[in-house]
Amino acid sequence: MFNLNKKLPDKNRGVAELLGEELETFHPIGGQSLIDSQGNSVRQIPQEFSDDNKLSQNVINLEALQHLACRGLLEGREHRATIWKLLLGYLPVERDSWERELVSNRIRYAELKEELLVNPAVRNLDNREETSSPRKQCGKSYNDELLSRIEIINGDHPLSISSNSIWNQFFKDVEIVEQIDRDLPRTHPDIEFFSADSPLSQKHLEAMRNILLLFAKLNPAIGYVQGMNELLAPLFYVFRTDPDEKNGSYAEADSFACFVRLLSHSMDHFCQQLDYSSTGIHSTLSRLSQLLKANDIDLWQHLDNLKVNPQFYAFRWITLLLTQEFKFHYIMGIWDCLLSNHLGVQDMLLRVCCAMLVCVKKELLVGDFASNLKLLQHYPEIDLKYLLHVAHQLTPSCSDSLGCFQNNKGIVKLFK
Repeated sequence: MFNLNKKLPDKNRGVAELLGEELETFHPIGGQSLIDSQGNSVRQIPQEFSDDNKLSQNVINLEALQHLACRGLLEGREHRATIWKLLLGYLPVERDSWERELVSNRIRYAELKEELLVNPAVRNLDNREETSSPRKQCGKSYNDELLSRIEIINGDHPLSISSNSIWNQFFKDVEIVEQIDRDLPRTHPDIEFFSADSPLSQKHLEAMRNILLLFAKLNPAIGYVQGMNELLAPLFYVFRTDPDEKNGSYAEADSFACFVRLLSHSMDHFCQQLDYSSTGIHSTLSRLSQLLKANDIDLWQHLDNLKVNPQFYAFRWITLLLTQEFKFHYIMGIWDCLLSNHLGVQDMLLRVCCAMLVCVKKELLVGDFASNLKLLQHYPEIDLKYLLHVAHQLTPSCSDSLGCFQNNKGIVKLFK
């Protein structure tokens, strides 16, 4: 899934060794259902998680933290950034290790960025004219601060299709950058944080661009896929707005690490070659259909008779983790729940998607194909707590317990 064998120059041997480390798998802690049939907690949250000192313990009770987030109790709390890092496995449960791990991981990100994105742009060792570089010939639309210009040797030329050609790699990078640059301005343009109307918001978009480009270069088999910017946005927003200004200043590095972990749960959904495999998007859509059938046979039968298939409305729900279906502040609450689920992000995501169908059952049962498709492609406003409550009450389908683990792949051990 991830490129672990990318060859880097000897001068960056440490980075090369880093990319070659073995995979690790993140399994959230937990066991039984966190909410009973009446929507009440089945386990009491320890006292340390009931107030603002919940993260002050030497060893964090991750299970209790999952419980807290799952119940939707993070809204308005200043520690959401830290809690998300814990839930994604970026921070260890031993609080004394946080500083050491953060420093180590941020240095690693800086090394990768230096090697793959921001090497000095001018290395004209033989005093060539600036116009001889591929960057210059492609025009100024290419960001001069990104990607390195390396001396052209061994007869390399712009028409070369060799995988070792510097020009060939350059043009591939240009294409990725252009794709990212088309998508970034569409990332929640109604929110000042992401809009390009101010120098600060422009810096935010530049940081997100670095993350997406670095991910694409490290994973050429996947590259950049439209919509990845939407998956990055909540992470970067939460980390950049961390009340702890020191942590906020490292939002780019922290977001990259957590972005890798988040995508490890659903990377196969972005790989077209795996669309019809057991871990591909069509298999996941089938699981959603089976989950609805197990919980509301009448609604499932009605949609099936009308041929309102999940492919027509839930493809975007699942691949973009519902980031396009709700207002931005709702997305924060939904992701609290997704990240805290002890069976993984995909299990809770399918529950929420199924709950979305159940919550508009009345409208769907009286609608035809066109009206139902319009409703589901433009999902109406809904009470978030009620939606999540319904999601927790759903009975898993017979195939769901196995499927929820299939997309939980290993995580690149760039970050412990």
